[in-house]
Amino acid sequence: MRAEITSLVEDIEKSLELLRHRLNWETAEFRLEELNAMSENPDLWNDPAKAQKLMRERQQLADAIDGYKSLAQDLTDNVELIAMGEAEGDKDVITEAETALREVHGRAQQREIEALLSGEADGNDTYLEVNSGAGGTESCDWASMLARMYVRWAEKHGYKVELMSESAGEEAGIKSATYQIKGQNAYGWMKSESGVHRLVRISPYDSAARRHTSFSSVWVYPVIDDNIEIEIAANDIRIDTYRSSGAGGQHVNTTDSAVRITHIPTGIVVTSSEKSQHQNRANAMAALKSRLYDLEMRKRTQAIQDQHDAKGDAGWGNQIRSYVLQPYQMVKDLRTQVETSDTQGVLDGDLDQFMAAALAMDVTGKTRAEANAEE
Repeated sequence: MRAEITSLVEDIEKSLELLRHRLNWETAEFRLEELNAMSENPDLWNDPAKAQKLMRERQQLADAIDGYKSLAQDLTDNVELIAMGEAEGDKDVITEAETALREVHGRAQQREIEALLSGEADGNDTYLEVNSGAGGTESCDWASMLARMYVRWAEKHGYKVELMSESAGEEAGIKSATYQIKGQNAYGWMKSESGVHRLVRISPYDSAARRHTSFSSVWVYPVIDDNIEIEIAANDIRIDTYRSSGAGGQHVNTTDSAVRITHIPTGIVVTSSEKSQHQNRANAMAALKSRLYDLEMRKRTQAIQDQHDAKGDAGWGNQIRSYVLQPYQMVKDLRTQVETSDTQGVLDGDLDQFMAAALAMDVTGKTRAEANAEE
């Protein structure tokens, strides 16, 4: 077996060992059997919140076990194929098996990163806020591009995306938008995207075709489970209703149905403007509770930087990622140093490499390259 393939096999084996450890493999299948039995109890759904939590745990564990077994079997099968090909001198079999091992290696790395999603709320749905920053019309257009990028990413992963509120820019793009993204580990994957994102390009709004720099901020926080109680004193909030803005036409909102809630002690502001006033109040309160829960969780765990206090203005010095379209093509994460020249792919939602690197660094304090260099 060639040295490159031997190294690949060793790397897959390390990933499998980590997955076994994370799964508590000795008890994982017994726990799954227990959860399967509990899920068949006809009284389970008498408590919907408890039932949903159990079913989520069951699905997570089943997926993790199946994923591990699939990787282990594929590793064994392809190592045996290579041995058989070498014994018979069949280069085609060897090439096919080596190609398959590279695919297994990619899946193993992905599973290894997913195994790190063990935070208290990592498995939850998430809220995503995008706000334009310094740069006027350019920034509003950039905020719209960012929102599209995240929606594309979510759709590629099979997540459901719901627009909760949106404020249009005066000439183009958006001033702000809030989404709810629903799916397993949505918050765990997206949490590292909070921060300021910088764009450099030739402005389509500049008749002189000059290069412009724009900033927009992203804020990600989890949708909390119904069984998590967050108490909010009535005198700590201010509720305002207003007429939501939109593109106009026959569907323009003509009543003061949009809701804005301000949490006075923290300065957190949440809005909802897509449904009835009653529904908007419920949406906004749910979002506020999630923001407060997220703030407290970050303070308590110190797992990732407290961006609520430190994110600052959307401008120079605060960016986490830079997107350069002119004079060259490059997207670079300033925390992990991960970069790519496929700028269009990134803007179309290819964000996994950035998210995975940031997640690994959040857990280990090192980039994957630094961790590998120490081994």
